[in-house]
Amino acid sequence: MNPHPPHHEPDAPRDLVGIGIGPFNLSLAALAQPLTALDAVFYEQRPTFDWHPGLLIDGATIQVPFLADLVTLADPASHWTFLNYLKERERLFPFYFAERFHIQRAEYDAYCRWVAENLPGLHFRHQVDAVRFNPERDAFEVDFTQLDSHGQAEALGRTHTKNIVLGIGTEPHVPEPLKPLVEAPGVPVIHATDYLAHRHTLLAAEHVTVVGSGQSGAEVFLDLLRGRPQGREQLHWIGRTEAFAPMEYSKLGLEHFTPDYTRYFHALPEGVRDRLTTTQWQLHRGIDTATIADIHDELYRRTLHGGWPDAVLTPGVRVRTAGRIATTKIELHLEHIQQNTRSRLTTDAVVLATGHRERPLDRILAGLDPYLRRDSRERPRIDEKFRLVLDPSVTGADCHVYVQNAERHTHGVGTPDLGLAAWRSATILNTLTGKETYPLPTRTAFTTFGLENRLPQIPPARKAPVLTPLVEGR
Repeated sequence: MNPHPPHHEPDAPRDLVGIGIGPFNLSLAALAQPLTALDAVFYEQRPTFDWHPGLLIDGATIQVPFLADLVTLADPASHWTFLNYLKERERLFPFYFAERFHIQRAEYDAYCRWVAENLPGLHFRHQVDAVRFNPERDAFEVDFTQLDSHGQAEALGRTHTKNIVLGIGTEPHVPEPLKPLVEAPGVPVIHATDYLAHRHTLLAAEHVTVVGSGQSGAEVFLDLLRGRPQGREQLHWIGRTEAFAPMEYSKLGLEHFTPDYTRYFHALPEGVRDRLTTTQWQLHRGIDTATIADIHDELYRRTLHGGWPDAVLTPGVRVRTAGRIATTKIELHLEHIQQNTRSRLTTDAVVLATGHRERPLDRILAGLDPYLRRDSRERPRIDEKFRLVLDPSVTGADCHVYVQNAERHTHGVGTPDLGLAAWRSATILNTLTGKETYPLPTRTAFTTFGLENRLPQIPPARKAPVLTPLVEGR
């Protein structure tokens, strides 16, 4: 392992600048680290690595096996594997006996922090302000602000690079009817991303409503249920989906999260891709079957001495509007989608488990807007190698902008999946270096997702078996 990044010549453009240090760019940085000839640096405005801290609920697991760490599926021999993290912490034997294929979120977060704290070339408290293309230097200009421990501007800087990788992540999504409540003080209306920071307040509230029928909604509901007195739970759980449905987790179903399916999806026409993304919600927005079982078990346990828990679980419901009653309560105006009926729900606190959306690239790429090529819905076009499609005056100078977790409209349902992180990072590095730095498999799924123009396979003519004559005495 090379502990030091390559020396950077002040006037020479870097090979790579990564913007954002979440799991995906951390994966890229980990795989880039052994490439001693590659001059790479990564910037992040936050002070440390931080992965959904409000959802690190005790016992909650990530929904992919531990092999879907930052590097293993591209380089199992890497220093930065999860198993090596356990070895470094002298926890390999306990993990072996624990027999866990899916690790807890808190442990995955701790593993990523270990990588971030030991990997060179990562610069936290660096806020990227602008990206431009400089035709005189045939390179991108990246302006950034160095922040102090209080998040205030401390110094300004600029670097030049031939390649950029955007890994700016996602942001919490708040439905329009609920935005005024979140922005106003008073009764707690929080996004699930901030759940743990407000958990004590929520457990003390008289009545709590959880909005959202995916995995985070289920985990928040279960944690609140376990923390409230029997017979006085006063919980309401609603969601737009027609059922509290399990995640599609069959082995062939999981092949939608393979490079094979990603390539297939990218080759489809734009309109077909858009239609597909609306039908595949159960591949990534359902609930883990173990969490569903835990919720049912907890509810059932509370019936052992007679009576039913004071908890209402209603799928197929959307929030039309919402408002405050005085300063102490919230009124949600609900509509049942199938019944076409409406009702009102008064509650003392709301947790919005309404998911995340890709952060728009427009702000950070405003300086590149004249060079961007867009689709019919004004979204950036992205090629099969995860590069923004830019004007030939930029790409002709061998300058490219790669994206991570911003390409669902072009690469499909696997875009935010941790299981594809190492493969995508390796694909980017192979493209950037112009060689097979990390050999990748040509086939990854038993499913063939499209009809391929293959010549019919004609079995060879059957040959008569050749008999070996027996030799006397054997």
